[in-house]
Order: sequence, then structure tokens, then C-alpha cells
Amino acid sequence: MMLRRTVWLLVPALAFAADLPVRDVVLFKNGIGYFERAGQLPAGESARLEFKAGDMNDVLKSLTVIDRAGAKIGTVRYDASEPVDKRLQDFPFDIGHNSSLAVFLDQMRGARLELQIGAEHVAGTMVSARLVPATEKDKESQTVVLLMDSGEMRAYDLAAAAAVRFPDPKLQGMLKDYLAVLSQASSKDRRSIYIDSPGPALRDLIARYTIPAPVWKSTYRLIFGNNGEPTLEGWAIVDNTTGEDWTNVHLSVVSGKPISFITQLYEPKYIQRQDVELEENRPVAPGVFGGSIGGAVGGSIQGSPKSGPARALAPAPPAARQMAGLGSTAESVVVEPADSSIESAPAQEEGELFEYSFASPVTVKKGESAMLPFLQQKIGARKLLVYRESFGLHPMDAAEIANSTGKTLDGGPFTVYDGSAYSGEAIAETIKAGDKRLISYGVDLGTRVTTAWDSSHSVVREVHFHRSVLTARSAVVDTKAYTIRNVDAKAKTLIIEHPQRAGYKLLNQTPVETTADAYRFEVKLAASGSEKFPVTEERVLDQTFSLTNVTASLIAEWFQNKALSDAGRRQLEAIAQKKDEIAENNAAMKRAGADLDDLAKDQARVRSNFESLNRVAGQQELVQQYARELASIEIKLAALRDTQSQLRHKQTALESELNSLMEKTDF
Repeated sequence: MMLRRTVWLLVPALAFAADLPVRDVVLFKNGIGYFERAGQLPAGESARLEFKAGDMNDVLKSLTVIDRAGAKIGTVRYDASEPVDKRLQDFPFDIGHNSSLAVFLDQMRGARLELQIGAEHVAGTMVSARLVPATEKDKESQTVVLLMDSGEMRAYDLAAAAAVRFPDPKLQGMLKDYLAVLSQASSKDRRSIYIDSPGPALRDLIARYTIPAPVWKSTYRLIFGNNGEPTLEGWAIVDNTTGEDWTNVHLSVVSGKPISFITQLYEPKYIQRQDVELEENRPVAPGVFGGSIGGAVGGSIQGSPKSGPARALAPAPPAARQMAGLGSTAESVVVEPADSSIESAPAQEEGELFEYSFASPVTVKKGESAMLPFLQQKIGARKLLVYRESFGLHPMDAAEIANSTGKTLDGGPFTVYDGSAYSGEAIAETIKAGDKRLISYGVDLGTRVTTAWDSSHSVVREVHFHRSVLTARSAVVDTKAYTIRNVDAKAKTLIIEHPQRAGYKLLNQTPVETTADAYRFEVKLAASGSEKFPVTEERVLDQTFSLTNVTASLIAEWFQNKALSDAGRRQLEAIAQKKDEIAENNAAMKRAGADLDDLAKDQARVRSNFESLNRVAGQQELVQQYARELASIEIKLAALRDTQSQLRHKQTALESELNSLMEKTDF
């Protein structure tokens, strides 16, 4: 079977075309092509479909086989694929890279070997083979040692052998199979799928599948004629890389991105299972016991062993013990397979699909590409200019395309012609039916645009007060002026794309349309004329102030604001007045505190002098003077303490009155 399969893989790609030739091809934008084959299959025969080895995952994921008569489909077979390393593990030998014959033969010890050395035919059982490294005197050599039928062992130089042969047919077959596996793994061949036809009747089959295919490309020609509506031509570029001709096929191309991914279905998958052993099957090592240290001679041994019996093997891991049934009455063993990863392409948004189907059959040879027209009709379009500040001084020649074709226009490049003259190139994303899109294809050197900020100022619009918090709502007003100069002697239409700014709104202009990040304004330009186009925007800001921590002078600044109501002004004036009273009381408290500190210092100085002189004879008069000063200071201190206490009480009362005022204030 291996040899027959190898022969099959050498059959040319077109050999199966007569069985089920390609009838329909649909190409998508996600790198997938849909193919449909159809044909008759005689009874008892098999249809063969051939694919690139790398396409088999997609084929196995998508293949559908239908019998037009409704009969049941037989077996679908295919050339299996298995990792080379896995397939080579089944062989008792290994032929490594650059391995010598001696190294290979040494793996066959015990096998029967025949050598043809000159006219002599030698046969024996192989004992060993080795590679003898080169020395200064001798070259590198390879020798094999055989056990002859006579019982002698002889060494032979493999370089002298004209032929080496294994007389065992089984071993010869294994060597051929090994080499066939290596050959198949290294070749870039194709794989076959076979559809069997059981029963005596002729089968009329359809096979459908998807395989990787180059993405089809779209390209357009926008032609502005001298008279009448513009014309749009659409062309689809397709590439046939399947390895076979598409002859008179029905071809379609689809605009859209259905989700597609790769799942490894062709390569066999293996899992690593756990080794599980029953505890009762583990060998037991003999125990080692210590000598007795007491008891009567000839009596029973009273001593205990130093250690218990040693285990020949370490205990099984907990998981293995549990699966082996140790400590449990369960009889079944459950082994969870290792996680298998799925290589998948990134999932893409599934959009609405639109198909372009070519009415006439299409022929594209293998390895060739074709450009096929899918659209040619009048379309709504007008020429104009478009300007963004990033363009610099000059706007761009542009066209506004209104898709009136009734079809989705797949995204791609546009080549623009004005009459018979080439005007430039543009590119656009997909345009749905009924949608509009701007494309720019050149620079208009006959128009100049400059920009400047005319003004920027802040105006307070509203003032509110609630729960001791004053909120002032102000607006920052900006005006950007576009100055446009048309030096050509013809009228033009200019589209200005003014960027949207977060938090700003327009005041004086209305855009013809709005994009995700810009306003579009349409400006008519007279021949050889100038135009100034101002765009004014404002941004409203809220500023909050807690009047508890604001001074009366700052509150007084709001009295002059025209946005403040009369009732609000009166309430703020009352709060400001109360804050002034509190400030004055605070100042008085600070002065009283300073006076107290000064008196306390004087008191300490006088007392120190009094105590020093009171112990000196003849100083009675000065001592009496210091005593009178101390008495006077005490009187003043008492008065200041009373004043300070009154100020504190007044402070508490004023703050309470202020809090009451602010609680009642609301405008």
C-alpha cells in the first residue's frame, strides 16, 4: 500500500480533472476560495481529488459531497498524514544525517548479512560494525565483523564490498519503507482524497470545499466625460494558484469578510497518557533488622527492629495512587487527556457579503492571473476641492462619489480621468449602495488656503449658589478663520474639513455633513476671487468655589458680574459682610493674644527682679515698686483674658450666623 500510494503521488495534477472537473469558483476577501466540482462516477469506481498538502486542513473541515439522485454517499478516504518522527519510531533502526554505513549496520547486530567482495560471496551473522578514524598513516575505514557459518568471526573492510544485502525479506522491506517515509516527508507533493461509489448505478456527484486562495483585488476607473454623467468601471483581479486550469468555470468574487480559521485536522494527534501501577504488583525489598540488646540467652528475641522493611520503590504519587485504586473502592481508571492547542487565525468581523458574479464562463490557466470587469455604468459624482489644515497651503482635487449603482463597491484604488486626460489616483474603503464617499487624487495649485485664530476669550454665562458652593459657568469662545484665494478663472466648490474638538460646539456655521472626527463645510468660490470663512466654537466650563474658605474680597468680585441676579447679589453681599465681621473679630483676637503674650513676658521679668531683691537688705523701696508693678500687670491680664473670652464667644456666634446665611442662600 505504501508503494502504491507513492506512485499515486507522482501522478500529474490534471489526471483527476475528467472525474470531477471544477465548475464553480468563489473567491473571498478572507483568504479562502470556495470550489465546486461536478461529474459522473461509474459504478464501483472512485473519484480522486488532489490537493496541496498544506490545504488538507481546510478541505477536511469543509468538504461536502452530494449525489444529485439523492443516493447515499460511500466512504471518503484520503492519504493519511502522520508526523515523520512518529512514523520512524516504529522502525528498529535510525538513519541519521550523514550517518556512515558502519554506524547503520551496527544497529543490525544479529541480522544475517551478505557481502560481495570481488568474486567472493560472503554471508554471516553480524556481530558489530564500526568506523575507524583516520590516523597519520591510515585513512578512515569502516569494518564489519561477521560470525561465519563455520563458527569463525571475520572482519571485512566495507570499502572493498561491491554490494551489501540483507537476505531477510522482512528486514529488506522495513528498510524500503523507512526510505519511503523519508522521501515522502521531504517532498513537496500533493495529497489525494478518494470518493467511493458503492452499488451498481452510475453516480452524478457534486463535491464542494474551501481551500486557501489569494485574496481577489478590486480596482476602479472614474471617468469624467465632457458631457453627461461620470462613468465608473470596476475590475476584479484574480490569481489561479491551485495547480490546475480553471476551464469555463462560473466565477464569482465576494466583498465582505466571513470568519475563517485553521484547525489542525490532517495531522494525527496524540496525547501523553500516565503510567499507572497497582501497588500489589510492586516488589518488596528484604528488611534489615538490628541485634538484640536484652533478654535471656536461648529465649525469645525481645528487641524490635531498628527500622521497618525498606521499600524497593518509592511510593506512587498521590494522583497515580488514586487512579490505581489505592485507598478507594473505585475500579475504573480515568486519565484526562492533555490540552491540545488549536492554531487559529484571528477572528474578524463578519460583515454583510456582496457577490459579483460573472455571467460568461471564465478560463484562467494555472499559474496565471486575470483582470475581469464586474461594473461599468453611470454614477453620481462631482468634482470639487477638499481641504484639511494638515494639507498645508493648497487643497486637494477631489471627487464626491454617490454610489447609485445599486451594488456594494469593494474598497480599492481609483484612477481618475478627466475626459481623455489622466488626472490622478485615489483609494477608498468599501462603499455600500446609497452611501457617499470623498476621494482625493491630486493637488490644486490654483487655490490657496490659510488659517488663523481671530479671537479667544472667556465669558461668564451663569452664576449659581447652593449648599455653600458657588458655581460659575463660563464659555471659552474660539474663532478660526479660513482665508481662501482662488487664482483660477473658473468657479470652484471647496469642502473644508474642520476637526471636531471634544467639549466644543459650533456657533455660527452649519456643516453639510459630519464625520467621526470632523465637520464638513461647503464653500462656493468665485472665479479669481477670495473668500473668508470663519468657524466659531465655544466650550462651556464650570468652576466651583466653597465660600467657607473664600475671602470677602473675592466674593465682592462677583458683585460686578452681569450674570448675577439681584437676589443673588444681595445674598452674596450679606455673606461678604458677615465674613468681614468675622475677619475683624479674628484680628481682635490675634491682638488680644499678642497683648497677653507681652504682659506675660513683663510679668516674668518683674517677678524675677522682685524675688532677687527681696533677699537683699536695704532694697525695700525697690521691692515695693516691683510689687506694685506685678499687681498692675495682674489686673491687665485679667481684663485681657475677659476680652479674649468675649471675642471667642463672638466668633462662635458670627460663624453660626454665617453658616445660617449660607444655608439659606440659594440662587
